[in-house]
Amino acid sequence: MTVAIKNAPRVRRLTLSDFRSYAALDCRFESPMIALFGENGAGKTNLLEALSLFSPGRGLRRAELAECARRGGSGGFAGSIEVEIDGATTQLGHGLTASGERLFRIDREPATSARAFADYVRVLWLTPAMDGLFSGPAGERRRFLDRLALGVDAEHGARANRLERALRNRNRLLEEGVSDRRWLDAAEQEIAALGVAVAAARRETVSRLATLIAAGRNDASSFPWADVTIEGELEQRLGLEPALVVEEWYRGELAALRRRDAAAGRTLIGPQASDLAVRHGPKNEAARACSTGEQKALLMGLTLAHAKLVDAMTGQAPILLLDEVAAHFDVKRREALYDELQALGGQVWMTGADPALFEPLWGRAELLLVTPGRITSA
Repeated sequence: MTVAIKNAPRVRRLTLSDFRSYAALDCRFESPMIALFGENGAGKTNLLEALSLFSPGRGLRRAELAECARRGGSGGFAGSIEVEIDGATTQLGHGLTASGERLFRIDREPATSARAFADYVRVLWLTPAMDGLFSGPAGERRRFLDRLALGVDAEHGARANRLERALRNRNRLLEEGVSDRRWLDAAEQEIAALGVAVAAARRETVSRLATLIAAGRNDASSFPWADVTIEGELEQRLGLEPALVVEEWYRGELAALRRRDAAAGRTLIGPQASDLAVRHGPKNEAARACSTGEQKALLMGLTLAHAKLVDAMTGQAPILLLDEVAAHFDVKRREALYDELQALGGQVWMTGADPALFEPLWGRAELLLVTPGRITSA
């Protein structure tokens, strides 16, 4: 089944220079579904990481950019993609110079940041490192939550980063025992404004995602629907009061709790303490209490739902990067996954060590063999 979506960006060409294991790569692609297979360490995930850097942030590995430069190379790296949208092609480029300067280009003209790429591509991903999301620390779920929000709002990451810096500044002022209250007042005013903005974006994303999931939920699906809510005092108040009222309340709480936060060495109230709560919908059970297999299927279902939300809210089908996605699913669920991915209508990139994992895709996907530094047709 082929689904036509008006705005479904396709990466038609990828070039890399001194990126990870690739000294130089220039590869063209034809299909909306691309399966990369090869031995462990061949460089499959490196390709997905290169694509993920066309999204705001540090990519799917969350690595420092200098780590992406090839060992023995120039000390920097460069990557570009040619993206086809409605028959027109745009070139996006990014790189890191040997001196540590990050560069961005759109059709070879300078761009300010990776946020500018959101007009052309929205990139989402799922990696094995996310398998423990539901049972792991809340910080990982907050990071996942911010990726959900970033998928529909390219400015969210910048706001979240500014909030983190503002919180560190307040913590430093408290630690140093600054006597001039005006410094803390100014810091807390900034935190209150940014904190409410971040909490509001998260809350809206989760609310919209929950509505979309509820509208299409199917208890018999191979990928169970998720009941998602956000737990946090700011988010709860935003459901009851205007943002300006919540902002003023938050600023007052920060001022009142300075002594407690100074003793703790960190700011204890705010969106940095929120959590994403997920339940297995058909079983009505907390995701963290589900089996490993159930958690994997639930996370896949949540990823599919998020891709649909991005499409609905931006009018742009996202590019989906799925690293080692099929290895732990049985044959029936694997086939169901490929059908679901094709129905999304966006371009999908998948990796796996065993080419047999992709047998159901013969004739409807581009299967490529990855060997160190090279990509060849299967």
